[in-house]
Amino acid sequence: MSELTLTVMRLGFLAVLWLFVIVAVQVIRSDLFGTRVTQRGARREGAGRAAARQQAAPPPQRAQSGGRQRRGAPTKLVVSEGTLTGTTVALQGQTISLGRAHDSTIVLDDDYASSRHARIYPDRDGQWIVEDLGSTNGTYLDRTRLTTPTPVPLGAPIRIGKTVIELRK
Repeated sequence: MSELTLTVMRLGFLAVLWLFVIVAVQVIRSDLFGTRVTQRGARREGAGRAAARQQAAPPPQRAQSGGRQRRGAPTKLVVSEGTLTGTTVALQGQTISLGRAHDSTIVLDDDYASSRHARIYPDRDGQWIVEDLGSTNGTYLDRTRLTTPTPVPLGAPIRIGKTVIELRK
């Protein structure tokens, strides 16, 4: 073997070794610190969790067609426990998706949440329905595991892992 071939092989081996070290450090870092959670509409200054807590909810709109809202109907979705405690989402008649996926309405940084965990949506009568989307660890409404789409009463806790969400006026 020539001296040039041996040097190229050594440099190639060194590059592969450094690539392995960099990938191993990234895996360890993501296991220690988790994924960064950012909410849509939040400023990207500071930490992801702080930005998610500071997110301002848009003004509530009418949930039913015709511009009228049922009396006593919820107007917002509030995270009452978990890493996003205090986050509020205005109920505007659209589907709210919950999970670890970055395109979810509420991005959950929770080891017990699936990427597409659950959704909350309005039905034709103006009630809000929660539906588990086949998650591994389940979605609970008042300590009852959901197996079918279920209407959500005002103030009833919806639990996904360590996160608790409630519908409020």
